[in-house]
Amino acid sequence: MAGVFKVATDEMITALKALQDYHGVVLHPESSEVWVMHPFSCAPTNFWIESDGGSWWGNCAWCALGAAALLDQDLTITTNLGAESRQVTIEIRAGKVMNENLFIHFPIPMIKAWDNVIYTCSTMLMFESESDIESWCERHCMEKGDVQPINKVWEFSKVWYGNHLSPNWMKWSVDEAKEIFARFNLVNLVWDMPSNNSRF
Repeated sequence: MAGVFKVATDEMITALKALQDYHGVVLHPESSEVWVMHPFSCAPTNFWIESDGGSWWGNCAWCALGAAALLDQDLTITTNLGAESRQVTIEIRAGKVMNENLFIHFPIPMIKAWDNVIYTCSTMLMFESESDIESWCERHCMEKGDVQPINKVWEFSKVWYGNHLSPNWMKWSVDEAKEIFARFNLVNLVWDMPSNNSRF
């Protein structure tokens, strides 16, 4: 990256750390390598995105759909339901999710999402039913959060990640994030955050 931008390595590391503080990337904790650039991951995850044009990892169910929206091409997302043994492949064709009967669980309150964003992403998983989520939560001693159908999260992801390819990209503020949550009727306590102008 330093070579591409024609700057010293130390200068690039400083810039990346500033971008991490802005929640624009996540750096590997033992180095300055980019680990995550939402919605994509540089490390293996439970969400494998594949098209004729390439293949990528998404960080979570939300990110995988966001990456699919940015890629804007026919593709598949392969994941394991609840990060367990059953695998499912989500097909997106002509901008439409073909697997309509799936649900996404959001167990971590958004106000705590960046306390450990890698963990937060690892828990945003796909399931076939709300009862499956309840059983999963009981098995893994996790509080049930919000549950949303895949098509709703697909439309939400298009808006949430819609400006990520812009040269003028800026991270949503908390108040902007709250407005988007309200627009998609995300009203569970998981989505509730005190109003302020800091970056989400």
